[in-house]
Parts: sequence; structure tokens; C-alpha cells
Amino acid sequence: MNFGGIALGAAVFLIIGICHPVVIKMEYYWGRRSWWLLLVVGLAFAAASLFIGNALWASVAGAAAFSCFWGIHEILAQEMRVLRGWFPENPARSDYYRKRREELASYLKEHPSHKHLGKKLGR
Repeated sequence: MNFGGIALGAAVFLIIGICHPVVIKMEYYWGRRSWWLLLVVGLAFAAASLFIGNALWASVAGAAAFSCFWGIHEILAQEMRVLRGWFPENPARSDYYRKRREELASYLKEHPSHKHLGKKLGR
């Protein structure tokens, strides 16, 4: 019997489970500008996967790399979730969120065809 597929599936499940709260915490403490950290870690995992001799571990490193790359998208989406009020905002960064909401409101006035963004913000 070959348990490699089960092991890989479990590893990917664990990686995704770890990345989800990491993205939430990164946005809470550092904001969307922390996306580059996920890029660096993702590139490191991608590079490592090229040099790992074992196919299972190379696959796990590749999965970790692309989970980090997906995390970049999620960190940007997490900011929108915070602006909608779905997740708590960091009180130490309340000025940033206020300014960001004003920027988006101004953008919506200038670009009425993008009114779907206002719906995302509950406006």
C-alpha cells in the first residue's frame, strides 16, 4: 500500500489550516502591506521544492509555496472583510481604516460604475 497521497493530502490540509489564521493576524497587526512577507516565504518554499530529492516532501513544499501565494490574495480580501465589519479591526490602526473607508467612498463617487464595491462595504 502507498500512503503517499494520504500523507500529502493531510499535509496540504494542515498547511491551509495554518495559513488561514496567519493571514487574519497579519492583516490585523500589519495590514495589507504585509503581503510581501507571504511572497518571500512562498518563493523560499518554491525554491526549496526544486532541490528536495524526495517527491513527497517536494510536493509539500510546493503546496506550502502556493498556499503562501494564495495568502497574498487573501490578505487583500481580509482588509475588505474588516472594512465591512465582518472581522474586528485593530484599534491601534483605526485611523488607517477610517482613511481607507474615505478613499473607497471617494473612489465610488468618481467611478459610479464600480458601485458593487460600495455593496461590499455595506453602503
